[in-house]
Amino acid sequence: MKKQKPNKLKIINDPIYGFIQITNPLVFDIIEQPYFQRLRRITQMGFSNLVYPGANHTRFHHAIGCLYLMQKVVRVLRFKHVEISKEEENGLYLAILLHDIGHGAFSHALEHSIVDGITHEEISLLFMKNLNEEFDGKLSLAISIFEGKYHRNFMNQLISSQLDIDRLDYLNRDSFYTGVTEGNIASDRLITMMNVKNDALVIEQKGIYSVEKFLISRRLMYWQVYLHKTGLVAEHVLMNILKRAKELVQQGESLVANSALFFFLKNNINIKDFNTDTLHKFAQLDDFDVLAAIKEWQYHSDPVLSDLCEKIINRKLFRIEIFENPISKQKLEKKQNEFLENYNIDKSHLEYFVFTGKATNQAYNYSNPIHILNKRGQLMDITEASDQLNLKALQQPVVKHFICYPK
Repeated sequence: MKKQKPNKLKIINDPIYGFIQITNPLVFDIIEQPYFQRLRRITQMGFSNLVYPGANHTRFHHAIGCLYLMQKVVRVLRFKHVEISKEEENGLYLAILLHDIGHGAFSHALEHSIVDGITHEEISLLFMKNLNEEFDGKLSLAISIFEGKYHRNFMNQLISSQLDIDRLDYLNRDSFYTGVTEGNIASDRLITMMNVKNDALVIEQKGIYSVEKFLISRRLMYWQVYLHKTGLVAEHVLMNILKRAKELVQQGESLVANSALFFFLKNNINIKDFNTDTLHKFAQLDDFDVLAAIKEWQYHSDPVLSDLCEKIINRKLFRIEIFENPISKQKLEKKQNEFLENYNIDKSHLEYFVFTGKATNQAYNYSNPIHILNKRGQLMDITEASDQLNLKALQQPVVKHFICYPK
């Protein structure tokens, strides 16, 4: 009996955009690859579901949504006589599809706990290079675009800039799943108004109000969702859990964990250590592994680890106070002393239970401007083209300082 060829033309039903067509066999093969399928098990927003119960969507959702938006961008730019070859089109699709493939379990938390000095962007690039070998060099152009080394600059801007496809998808998607309507942006309008001038991605003047709404929506989403105080606490508690687990394992303690998680707890891994074997182990690690371990660790004999894990599992999180100015040494010491009086925890473990941090929100970075193309063919920065005075204020980073401690 003749072996049937797999169907590589797929339609995915997305709750944001409706039906998304996968018409490129190579894109389909990348989606089917285990490294990419892992994104189904990585939540887009970490522990934000402790605040917004509907925020359970994944990096897989986001990547497929970005692919759909990129398909629209290619159609719009070609309609406006911007030449994009078939090879460049495929490169754009693969670059945006894989731009977040390096995210670890619970997104950003692993970058600050069990791996050292390596970002998810760097891990994404390592995944892409590994896949390029598997697919006989067919991702070379996508990698060049992703790294910003391709000679057509606007293509990299579509992948990474202040008005890139990544942001156009995650703002709408996160708004939908959290129910925070302030993040609902006019992505269709923004894409329709895109053009290329002097090899730079620009927005035509008719789209200026959509850009204004995009910037303001991004600012509001950061304060209401991404930097929500409960989400901040949960992420820092998770980082402290992984930090403590790593300390215990390296001291010879036995912890229940799957082989991939145990590998990263036992070893100090940085960018130099990310060989093919390490990358494969990283690909075996997802939210389920970390959460399953935390459920077990809440019964561990170590009081620090067990208490922190129980707080995450049962959502008994720390109190957080937010201030405009840095937390003074006196205030920190006061909270530390109050904690020691009420809890039977060794003083050397204070940093796990009473800690400070800061949250920064900069909605617009002038050094990487969004350009508006006016009717005379001139380029203007959005802050100069807009009649909204508050857009200039968005250039200033807003920093909020916080202190966390048990209730």
